[in-house]
Amino acid sequence: MQIRTFAFSLLLTGSVLVPVSAQQQYTLPECIDIALENNRNIKQQELNRRQREIAYSQARADLLPNLNASAGQSFVFGRSIGLDNTYQNTNSSQTSFGIGADITLFDGLRMKHNIDARRADMQASEADLDKMRDDIIMSVSTAFLQVLLNRELLQIAENQLETTRADLVRRTELVKSGRMAQGELYEQEAQLAREELNRVQAASNYRLALLDLAQIMELEQFDDFDVTAPPAGTLIRESTLLASDAVYESALVNRPIIRSMQYRIESSEKELLMTRSQLYPSLSFGANMGTGYYKMSGRDNDPFGTQLRNNISNSLGFSLRIPIFNRFQVKNNIHIAELAIANTRLEMDKTKLELRKQIEQAYYNAVGARSRWEAAQKSVTASNEAYRFAEEKYRNGRANAYELFLAKNNQTQAMGEEAQAKYEYAFRLKIIELLKD
Repeated sequence: MQIRTFAFSLLLTGSVLVPVSAQQQYTLPECIDIALENNRNIKQQELNRRQREIAYSQARADLLPNLNASAGQSFVFGRSIGLDNTYQNTNSSQTSFGIGADITLFDGLRMKHNIDARRADMQASEADLDKMRDDIIMSVSTAFLQVLLNRELLQIAENQLETTRADLVRRTELVKSGRMAQGELYEQEAQLAREELNRVQAASNYRLALLDLAQIMELEQFDDFDVTAPPAGTLIRESTLLASDAVYESALVNRPIIRSMQYRIESSEKELLMTRSQLYPSLSFGANMGTGYYKMSGRDNDPFGTQLRNNISNSLGFSLRIPIFNRFQVKNNIHIAELAIANTRLEMDKTKLELRKQIEQAYYNAVGARSRWEAAQKSVTASNEAYRFAEEKYRNGRANAYELFLAKNNQTQAMGEEAQAKYEYAFRLKIIELLKD
C-alpha cells in the first residue's frame, strides 16, 4: 500500500532537537507501525474482513454437490406390516441406511451472481481496512508533528531563558561595579520570571503532546517515550505542493474510500441480478442409495448382512422448479434492489464531493501556510534586527530597559510563530500527499 511509504518522509532518522538519552526514541514509521498493530478498531475490521472472506469462500463452495448419509432405527408395537405387505398382530423393528447427493444444474445464474457479490463485499471490506489504516496514519502523523512543534517551542523558550539569565548575570556585575543602577535589574528579573513561566508552559505542552501521541498508539507504558525526526525544513524540501486537480484525479483512482464505494456498487448490482434470477426455472439432479434390515417377532428373519445386500435400492432423478406466482415477492425484491443501487450511487457521489472539498481545503490551507511561513521568516529576521538595534541603543544609553525587553518579547513571539508556521506548512504538504495516494 502506497500509504505505508508516506510516513511523512521521515524514514531517515535525524538528530533530536532535545536529546534525552534515557528515553526510547521512535521515528514516525515506528510510531505508525505500533499504532496499526495495537489499534483495536483495526483488529475488529480485520475480523470483519475475514468474515467476508469466509462468505466468499462459501459462495464458491455452493457450486459443489451435496452429499449426505442417513441411518434410522424404528420399533413398531402391535400391528406391523410385513415383507409381504400385510398387517399382522406382532411387534417389528426396522433399521435403514441411506446416502444421497444432489447438485444444482441451473438456477438462473443466482450462485454465480452470489459469488460476484460476495467477492465485491470482501474487496470493499479490504478497502475499508485500508481507509481505517489511513485514518490511523493521519492521526499519528498529526500528533507526531505536534510533538515536534512543541519540542521546538520548548527549545526556543529555553534558549531565550538562558540568554536572559546570562544577561542578568552580566548586568548584576555592572551593578556591583557601580556602572549600572540597581533599578535596572528589576525589569530584567521580571523578564526572567516571565520567560521561566513560558518555559514551564512549553514543557507542559510538550509532555501533553507526547501523551496524546502515546495514547493514539495505545501504548501501555509511555513514561520512557520520545520521538526523533529530521527538522521541519527537511520535510518541506522533500515535498512538493501539488495542484488540487492533479491530487483529485489521483485520489479517484487510489483512495480506499472510493474503492470501497465502487465495490459496494458492484455488490448491489450483483444482488439485483441474484434477485432477478428467481424469475427463471431451476433444475437440480439427485441420486440416492438405500438399504435396510427388517425384523418381525414370531417369524424367521433373514440375517442382517443378507438383508442389507438384498434390500439395496438406487434412484436417480431430476427436479425442475418453475416459478409462476409468488405473491409479488420477487417483483418487489427487484424494486428494493434497484433502489439500493441508486442509493449506493448517491453515496458515491457524496463521497466524491466530500473528497473534492477536502482536497481543495487542504490545497488552500497549504498555500496559506506557505504564505504564513514566508511572512514569519521575514518577521523573525526583522525582530532579530530590531532586538540587536535595541540592545545597541540600550548599551549606549539611548533606550531604556522596557524598550529592550519589548524588543526581546517581540523576537520570542516571532520565533514561536515561525516555528508554528513551518510545521503547519510541512503538515499541510503531507496531507496533500496522503490524499493523493
